Amino acid sequence: MRLPARAIAAGLTFALPGFALTSGLDAQEPVPATEQSPDQDKATWAFETSDVAVDPGYVFGELDNGLRYILRQNSTPEGTALVRMRIDSGSLDETETERGLSHYLEHMAFNGSTGIPEGEMIKLLEREGLAFGADTNASTGFEAITYMLNLPRNDEDLLDTALMLMRETASELTIAPDAVERERGVVLSERRDRAGFRQRAQEDGFEFLAPDARFADRLPIGTIESLETASAEQLRALYERTYTPANTVLVIVGDFPTELMERTIRAKFADWQAAPAPVDPETGPLDITRKGLTDIYIDPALPESVAFSRLSPWRDRPDTVAERRASVIRSLGYRIVNRRLSRLSRGEDAPFRAARFGSNDIFEDARATTLTVSSADGEWRKGVLAAVREVHQAMTFGFTQAEIDEQLASFRTALENAVEGEATRTNQAYAGAALSLVSNDRIPTTPAYRLALLEEVEDELTPDNVLASLKDDAAPLLEPLIRFQGRQAPEGGEDALRTALADGLALPIAAPEDTGALEFAYTDFGDPGVVVSDTTEERLGFRYIKFANGVRLTLKKTDIREDRISFRISVDGGNLLNTAEEPLKTAMVSALAAGGLGQHSQDELRTILAGRTVGFGLASNAESFVIGSNTTPRDLGLQLQVAAATLIDPGYRREGVEIYRRGIENYFANLDATPSSALSTQIGSILADGDPRFSLQPKESFLALDYARLEAAIGDRLRRGAIEIALVGDLDEEAAIAAVAATLGALPPREADFLPRNEARIRSFTEDRSPRVLTHSGESDQAILRFYWPTTDDDDFEETLRIWLLSEAVRLEMLDRLREELGQAYSPYATTLSSRVYDDYGTFSLGASIDVDQIGATREAITKMLIDIRDGDAIDGDLLERARKPLLETYDNALKSLGGWMGLADNAQSQPDRLERFFDGPELLMKITPADLKTVANQYLDPETALEVIVVPGEEARAASD
Repeated sequence: MRLPARAIAAGLTFALPGFALTSGLDAQEPVPATEQSPDQDKATWAFETSDVAVDPGYVFGELDNGLRYILRQNSTPEGTALVRMRIDSGSLDETETERGLSHYLEHMAFNGSTGIPEGEMIKLLEREGLAFGADTNASTGFEAITYMLNLPRNDEDLLDTALMLMRETASELTIAPDAVERERGVVLSERRDRAGFRQRAQEDGFEFLAPDARFADRLPIGTIESLETASAEQLRALYERTYTPANTVLVIVGDFPTELMERTIRAKFADWQAAPAPVDPETGPLDITRKGLTDIYIDPALPESVAFSRLSPWRDRPDTVAERRASVIRSLGYRIVNRRLSRLSRGEDAPFRAARFGSNDIFEDARATTLTVSSADGEWRKGVLAAVREVHQAMTFGFTQAEIDEQLASFRTALENAVEGEATRTNQAYAGAALSLVSNDRIPTTPAYRLALLEEVEDELTPDNVLASLKDDAAPLLEPLIRFQGRQAPEGGEDALRTALADGLALPIAAPEDTGALEFAYTDFGDPGVVVSDTTEERLGFRYIKFANGVRLTLKKTDIREDRISFRISVDGGNLLNTAEEPLKTAMVSALAAGGLGQHSQDELRTILAGRTVGFGLASNAESFVIGSNTTPRDLGLQLQVAAATLIDPGYRREGVEIYRRGIENYFANLDATPSSALSTQIGSILADGDPRFSLQPKESFLALDYARLEAAIGDRLRRGAIEIALVGDLDEEAAIAAVAATLGALPPREADFLPRNEARIRSFTEDRSPRVLTHSGESDQAILRFYWPTTDDDDFEETLRIWLLSEAVRLEMLDRLREELGQAYSPYATTLSSRVYDDYGTFSLGASIDVDQIGATREAITKMLIDIRDGDAIDGDLLERARKPLLETYDNALKSLGGWMGLADNAQSQPDRLERFFDGPELLMKITPADLKTVANQYLDPETALEVIVVPGEEARAASD
């Protein structure tokens, strides 16, 4: 039996600045699929040899053929379920000539099996209400392939269908040569779309860190050579070697009895012929003595960063009670160091944009301790000096008890919240914990158990113990591997980088001082507000409150998530304040939080709010400024105090402007790095004929912004603008009303209504439909083809639904034609926007990311599709149903989450028509016919009036490489 390696390659997330290891690593020469020796992996599950108490809510089992399963009945969201099938082999199990074939095989799962004809699996699921991508998906990594189905209903027939499809995938794929040929273009197009500066940097980092390791040159996406020559015979050989019962785990979490889940698994999988799992592939070798080397990697799209890494032996740390206790102690040390680095990044004249210190395993080959410093271009030395000094100081003098207490408070609160909300923990969370057991031997436990372990170890969380644990775990950064990446080489080259490290270590350091506790300064906002109106919306159970100062409050008590409250505070203003003369009036709103409050810096607030489920920030949407997040009943009062303080006393500290400007510099340095970024930065101006409100302004205009201009633009709105609050969740209504009355309800009088700003609601779609050609500096084979049309606003809800449903049908038809039939595009695209904000304004767009040589063929295919839709019967009853059913399931499941309820409660009093639309939507969708969609397509989607935009490689584009 094959158990997964406990160690994963998370260490590479530190060794490669700015990039997480989210894709797999490829493999070595083939190993025959033989059974492992009897003394290997005697336990079926990791908890069988551990003293950690597994969560008793799971059901674990194994069929006679070796297939394992993990089941759990759960009803959050009610009436839904998740099905996951994990094949415990990924790209590491491939041979040299099979590189990328595990991922290719994942694609073939949707292209024909014994019981499901080619091209029918996705359609079958769409008829059941599962949208491709959102509810039907799969992923391939270094060590596993995971197939995912999200079931929108808990009827037995749907579970039976889901497991039938999983069984078809597990053992019945036909892998027909002609189907392999048809899918080849799709796989190659996905590889093309994923290529770019990030992947190049990742590959360079792997090569530098571990030049001789198998994983270093074996990404799951594979090589062009392997993908272009892959045969059905090769795919079948890999399939038969790796898709075996002993190498497969099923996870089902949802609103079914576990007895039914288990019975259905046995009915579908018990007759699968037993076969052994393949032996574990090699991942290394990795030379842990490797040191003192430097890599300088230059790419015009990469922001500047330096990583100092030192390798050490891998440590086998099975999941035991003792290891969990030790992990708490050592993790505190890393958290405090990173808390100090974060403080430096938020201060005035910050030396770096971000810095991170940590140690992680690289599979079971090594352990890497890495300090990564991300800086503004040209300021790497300044950042290195500060970060190295901070880490050196921490490793020398340790920590204060106050620092430990701050981190402990965050630990404890997270666990206490988990305990209080355990009864409504989501399917996704439980499935994730089950898969973590399979992939990492991390035993799923109850929140109460984890909290008890934390309480047991609290007495050991002393400054001395935390420092000793950190020193024991982290490898000293002596003669480290140094990797620099950025847009230009560091002045002085390798010597300068190593000298900066030495100079940082030589800077004076001192023991930290305990500065004492901080108290939140905003607790008294005056006399509590008086409720002047209290009514109820009977259908949804919304309670509408209005205070004497004009603040409106909508309450919805629901127990769908225990101990959780979602809140949204809307303040009159938003992007409608922008004008053609001042298009950037609200551009800095998102940076307001970086300036803190008048009495507290942002960093001080982080300390004050440690251990509390409270957020701090402000965003801008079209019509309002928004404060929103999730909290708990215990912290609702404090959360509302923070929100009220945000409105009456923003800090406007200089460090917030500095942080904002550093982000602007980096953003503008990367405008055309990929086709999608080049399109997104220019399409607003194209569609709006250069209207400054919707066009990217010059960098200099952004850099000229500051808090004085922001305060002048929005200060009056924050002080006087209408406020509407929505609270949804596990709340006590009277307590919630009292908390609002003491904070936002106690503020001076506000305007009664959100201002209409009719003059700002004018937005036009360009009359110039001449084709536009944009360029990018990414890969030389990458291109985008898009078509745009004007539609209308959402005043006519039935028309809005028809356009929405048409976009879904068009997307499915494009998938069939461009992806499946022509193999030209990995992810064809169709979407629509019917504006609630801008009068008579809406858009419909479609297109695809393609090979630059396929622009003409793709244009021809799309044009033919549009003609067939407009003049023929391309949208028939089946296509309509496949497009409509997932939308209806979305309606059915909308009120099974706090987010769904908030979508209705938010602005329910100022925009009551949205509630009527929610109730009318399903019936109106069911009335739509293929003829209706054909009429809408003829009204809006005329190929002759489309605005065509193509994005092609420019002179700076890099040659595509394998």
